[in-house]
Amino acid sequence: MELLQDLNWRYAVKKYKSDKVDEEKVDQILNAINLTASSCGLQPYRLFVITNEGLKLKLKAESFNGQIAESSHLLVFAAYNKITTQNVQDLVSLTSQVKNVSIESLNGLFVSIDSFFKSRTDEQNRHWAEKQTYIALGTALIAAANLRVDATPMEGFDPELFDNLLGLEKKGLHSTVILSLGYRDEANDYLANTEKARIPLEEMVHKIN
Repeated sequence: MELLQDLNWRYAVKKYKSDKVDEEKVDQILNAINLTASSCGLQPYRLFVITNEGLKLKLKAESFNGQIAESSHLLVFAAYNKITTQNVQDLVSLTSQVKNVSIESLNGLFVSIDSFFKSRTDEQNRHWAEKQTYIALGTALIAAANLRVDATPMEGFDPELFDNLLGLEKKGLHSTVILSLGYRDEANDYLANTEKARIPLEEMVHKIN
């Protein structure tokens, strides 16, 4: 199966070559992220794509992950700080436009989603938004592998530094997880030609009939 071949090919690259990823491939990965599953359809995060070499060096400053600076493109997944009624209204307006239905007909949807998030604390909703970014991250990894673009997901970064340098607080966002894109440096990456270590499927999966 081609999908399994793609997933077996990918690994978390430790060293990148200087080669740049074609923008057409990057755009395909970004489109895949935009199409990923999202609870309520809210997509409670935004994505920042960084190619500026000076900025990547600054973002790498406090991290042990050299891939931040070495990457062709650095993707920063930034989650909402809170979920607002305006966020829900924007979703309803978009749904009305795309599906060609009246906003009035979507009032039940608006009330149910808005009421749900209002029943929770900002901290709960912030945590929910963060978890949503990881669904998008998974889609990005699969899309990149399909295009034979290497990728490294990372939590080993200074979120406060990222938030400050990217001005995320004033945008109502905070950095959650990052993903480097590029091409593996097989000569200098100790993982490049090693087998993928995964537990047996029968140990991972429990089927309940």
